[in-house]
Amino acid sequence: MKVVVLGAGLMGKEVARDLVKSGTVEKVFLADFRMEQVEAFIAEIQSTKIEAVRLDANNDKDLKDVMSKGDVVINALFYSFNEKVARTAVELGVHSVDLGGHIGGATDAVLNLATEASVKGVTIIPDLGVAPGMINILSGYGANKLDEVQSIKLYVGGIPVNPEGPLKYNIVFSLEGVLDHYTDTSHVIRNGELREIASLSEIESIHFDDFDELEAFHTSGGTSTLTKSFPNVETLEYKTIRYKGHAEKFKVLVDLGLTNKETKVEIDGKSIRTREVLMEALTPGLLLGEKQDAVLLRVIVSGVKDGDLTTYEYEMVTKKDLTDQVTAMARATANTISVVAQMIGNGEITKRGVYPPEQIVPGDAYIIEMKKRGVHIVETIQELESSSIGS
Repeated sequence: MKVVVLGAGLMGKEVARDLVKSGTVEKVFLADFRMEQVEAFIAEIQSTKIEAVRLDANNDKDLKDVMSKGDVVINALFYSFNEKVARTAVELGVHSVDLGGHIGGATDAVLNLATEASVKGVTIIPDLGVAPGMINILSGYGANKLDEVQSIKLYVGGIPVNPEGPLKYNIVFSLEGVLDHYTDTSHVIRNGELREIASLSEIESIHFDDFDELEAFHTSGGTSTLTKSFPNVETLEYKTIRYKGHAEKFKVLVDLGLTNKETKVEIDGKSIRTREVLMEALTPGLLLGEKQDAVLLRVIVSGVKDGDLTTYEYEMVTKKDLTDQVTAMARATANTISVVAQMIGNGEITKRGVYPPEQIVPGDAYIIEMKKRGVHIVETIQELESSSIGS
């Protein structure tokens, strides 16, 4: 298969790194406007499979020309390009996957192309990061093993292995994305009803071996398409994992309006957004640099199987490899989208149309492929016989 990777940022490069190692991938086209960055990366990995391509994603013809080179397109551009790339993929008749982006209805816009994609015989899968992405795949995998799904609880966090400073946090993807997740409301299903919950609320303790005291709290975007895929469950919620005390400190900034995109102040006759000031002030102290990050994940899917209450739990802990300096977040994210793209290209995924990850990605095969890449997802099963319920 031939694969086009759009965007040579951190995620795009790590996707390309994984693709060139695959025996089923014949050619990788790494496309970006910044050719020096692409060529430097290609010189680093020294693979004859990969080719640098110049891309101006704002130019429709340029985008079509680049995307037409592949059988599968992996979109690692900013989420504002997701709908445009998906529409172009349908038009060209090539498969496409993206890293997601709940802001502004980006994922919904992609899902709305379902009929056109099906007619064209292509597969489009959005939201293939960690959250959403990995948690969706594992939720769907656990749910498919049950006769009735009653509850889905999701916990994910990208955190430093050795926390420092008052926030005990380092940037592992995008600080602006973090502020969005902390500011916008979270969607949950509670008692069978879809509700909005304030982010940074309902803090609970959560434990992972070898980590200091942790907490989990609501943030926006994590449930993504799951509320539509599982509308009849009693409970569905997503919480972000951080070190204890993080949420309380950040909530002060949110409550003061400092994270709001629309809040402005006048300084020396200039109108400045408070969020921009906050990001400039926080960023230097939050850069990960050479420090080690970790991604913690727990997916708990409960319901009824063969008349008994059954819970499937999936847990993953992965840390930055200090030998190659690839962050844990980059490895978990890039490998997820690369694995799924290859499943489409090699015929393991055959359904055509647009589907969220939980409805189309085979969880068992996904877990096996991630293990090959050093990302270990552990499944545990708890069963409670119906005769013992209430005793």
